[in-house]
Amino acid sequence: MSKWKDVKKVVLAYSGGLDTSIILKWLQTEFDAEVVTFTADLGQGDSDLEPARRKAEMLGARKIYIEDVREEFAKDFVFPMFRANAQYEGLYLLGTSIARPLISKHLVEIARETGADAVAHGATGKGNDQVRFELSAYALNPDIKVIAPWRDWSFKSRTDLIDFAEKHQIPIAKDKRGEAPFSVDANLLHSSSEGKVLEDPWITPPEYVHQRTISPMAAPDTVTEIVVGFAKGDAVSLDGKALSPATLLAALNDLGRDNGIGRLDLVENRFVGMKSRGVYETPGGTILLQAHRAIESITLDRGAGHLKDEIMPRYAELIYNGFWFSPEREMLQALIDKSQEDVEGEVRLQLYKGNVIVAGRRSPKSLYRNDLVTFEDDRGAYDQKDAEGFIRLNALRLRTLAARNRSKG
Repeated sequence: MSKWKDVKKVVLAYSGGLDTSIILKWLQTEFDAEVVTFTADLGQGDSDLEPARRKAEMLGARKIYIEDVREEFAKDFVFPMFRANAQYEGLYLLGTSIARPLISKHLVEIARETGADAVAHGATGKGNDQVRFELSAYALNPDIKVIAPWRDWSFKSRTDLIDFAEKHQIPIAKDKRGEAPFSVDANLLHSSSEGKVLEDPWITPPEYVHQRTISPMAAPDTVTEIVVGFAKGDAVSLDGKALSPATLLAALNDLGRDNGIGRLDLVENRFVGMKSRGVYETPGGTILLQAHRAIESITLDRGAGHLKDEIMPRYAELIYNGFWFSPEREMLQALIDKSQEDVEGEVRLQLYKGNVIVAGRRSPKSLYRNDLVTFEDDRGAYDQKDAEGFIRLNALRLRTLAARNRSKG
């Protein structure tokens, strides 16, 4: 541990769970360091974060930060991402990925405020989160030290961790003494489950794995109809009522949950090189994505829309890989935000047994014109004869190529 010999104060991303509690005590015993904890309320479902405060106090944390960052998360991270319709590998709505840069931002800010030498996180050495936490931290403070205990400590097994916890009188819940059946990460946008019972991609996930949604088969047999309003590409209202970003996303989560919407069983390619299987639930985000694409369909120019779709995989990959604070992500964001200036209006959706069905869309800035698409009398709006020259010009290279190929025969 000689590389950390100068570390005297550490800001730890602290959940209050067993692993980060062990990390807190390990930092104290290994480095004789002061530990400052940061616990973020990201909408993960913990209605009371006071147990985390009490546990941190009991374990000797010198200063404890517990902050409600739900609105910041939705407004400054989730909504900008949804303007891009971002999906990693065409399916994953990036619920875990998008939360990590926000946590790192606060860790770095608290380190600056408290004069800490380093920040620390509880991500393992096999996953993507270590990359996301650390790339974000270094982008915000190039001189910050980042401690990743799972890569540095000598513990070899769960038994070693439990023994350490018992030695240092860290409370251990009964369900933490054995191997967890799967690991869970959750925030306002989603929940994810992976590991153990989910490691065989052939085996159907047990129903008890799902944290945020009822089964589509158990969802009501009646349609739930809603209207989502947009301004500059962001959802701003639900059924005519203006809502803040976090409040709106939470309301969509409830609607999605009750209608079995937003489940995804995915085998993805991790940035660190391996494939992993995860079960994701993003009920509100799934609704929001469909609604956003629907309002874009009538307000976004074809060229702009197609360009957005072309850059979306790159944008999504940057977020997945931990490059939220990179210049290329910010450049793409500027392009995306420019495209959203006239993306406003309302979308009517029908929610039914896992499905999000677009039932209608309208906008004061719509590019959809009845006088152009009508099958009725369209004199003056569109001269169908113009299509002949259009086709002949576009066919010119094809006809030239075909003539050459015919001459070869």
